[in-house]
Amino acid sequence: MFIAMNRFKVLKGSEAEFEQVWRNRDSHLGEVPGFVEFRLLKGPAQDDTTLYASHTIWKDRDAFENWTKSEHFRKAHAKAGSNGKLYAGHPEFEGFSSVLEE
Repeated sequence: MFIAMNRFKVLKGSEAEFEQVWRNRDSHLGEVPGFVEFRLLKGPAQDDTTLYASHTIWKDRDAFENWTKSEHFRKAHAKAGSNGKLYAGHPEFEGFSSVLEE
């Protein structure tokens, strides 16, 4: 299993708009081999931002990497640049390979 996460520091007051962007997106994930699950997570608020993380689970790292090179990925991220006003800085990617499962 491989877990891919992007962390977003969303500017205070932009949380509802940020969540709406994710609700209305065309993710195309369900069409991608090896995709297991997606979640958008809301974390703690700081002085001027609220932390969010997009969290996807994949069969393995190869499935995730194949998605990042696919037409589905390009379609899903076509409008991503227009939402930069909602967050402080760029999203931070974190990828994890499972080493223990129970």
